[in-house]
This record gives sequence, structure tokens and C-alpha cells, in this order.
Amino acid sequence: MKKKNNINKKSNQFVEPDGLDVEYSAELADQNDVEAQERSAAADARVKGKL
Repeated sequence: MKKKNNINKKSNQFVEPDGLDVEYSAELADQNDVEAQERSAAADARVKGKL
């Protein structure tokens, strides 16, 4: 009898949300926050371009 591989099932339990529901305040953002937002937007554009 073959044992089923449940690796994918287990790893999907811990998938983090994509962060779209995270509250962000531009008024409270510092330079690091602004740079992180720019990197995030660039990464999203790269991913969408591959789909």
C-alpha cells in the first residue's frame, strides 16, 4: 500500500494572506515605508506580467 503525500496539504495551511487588507496610512509613512510600497508595486507588476 502506498502512503499518500500530504506535503502540499500541510504547507498550504500556513500560507500568509497577500496583505491587501492591511491598513496603511500615507500620512504616517516614513521613507522606508514609501520605498517598501514602491518595491511591492514593482514586484506585483512583475508577477502580473508573468501570468
